[in-house]
Amino acid sequence: MTSVSPDLREIVCRANLQLADSGLVTGTFGNVSAVDRDAGLFVIKPSGVPYEELTPDLTVAVSIETGRPIDTDLRPSSDAPTHLEIYRAFDCGGIVHTHAEFATAFAQARLPVRCMGTTHADYFHGDVPVTRPMTREEVEGDYERNTGLVIVETFRTAGLSPTEIPGVLVANHGSFTWGADAFEAIERAEVLEYLAAIEFKARLLAPDAERPAAFLVDRHFHRKHGPKAYYGQRLPR
Repeated sequence: MTSVSPDLREIVCRANLQLADSGLVTGTFGNVSAVDRDAGLFVIKPSGVPYEELTPDLTVAVSIETGRPIDTDLRPSSDAPTHLEIYRAFDCGGIVHTHAEFATAFAQARLPVRCMGTTHADYFHGDVPVTRPMTREEVEGDYERNTGLVIVETFRTAGLSPTEIPGVLVANHGSFTWGADAFEAIERAEVLEYLAAIEFKARLLAPDAERPAAFLVDRHFHRKHGPKAYYGQRLPR
C-alpha cells in the first residue's frame, strides 16, 4: 500500500490554513494540495470541512494513477480531479484554487489578466489566460476532471509554458495557480489577485492603453527566473 508522509499532511494542512488567512477565500471556497511524485500521490483538503476544523489527519491523499483516495473514507475536495489533471500534465509541486474577488471577476467576464507592466512580468511571463467555456457535455459529464483537461488544453493550444505562466482563469469559475510547492502556489495566487485588481483599475483608467514592449516584460521576468536571474540574495545559513 502506498505510504502517505505525515510531513506532507502537515504541510498541506498548514498551507490551507495559510490560504484561509490570506483573505483569498470565503467560507470553504478554495483549496491547496501538494504532491509526492515518488509516492505517486497528492494530498488535498477534504471536501466541505471548515478551515478552522482542519487537521493533518483530515487531509486526503489521492492516487495520481487511479485518481482515487488512499486508505480513507473521507472525500477529497470536489476540485481534486482538476488538481489531478494539472499534476499529470504540468511539472509542479503544489496547486491552489480560489474564488478570490478580482481574479474571479475576470474569470466570469472571460477576460485574461493582461501583462501590462513590470509588476505583472515579475511573476507571469505574459497574460494569465482564461479557458474557453466548457461545453454542456463537459459540464454534465466528469465536470471537475474536464475542468483540469480544459486548463491543460488552454496551455497546449496556445503554446504557453506553465512554468513561465503558473496560473489560469477558468471561464465563469475562478483561478488556479501552481508552484514548486504549496506555499509558492499560494504566493502566486496572492500575486494573481493583486494583478487582477491592478488590471481592473487600469482598464477603467485607460481601456486602450498600449502594451509594454516585449523586451521590458522579458527583462523583468528573467531577472527573477531562469539561469540568468540576478534578483535577491543567497544568504548564509
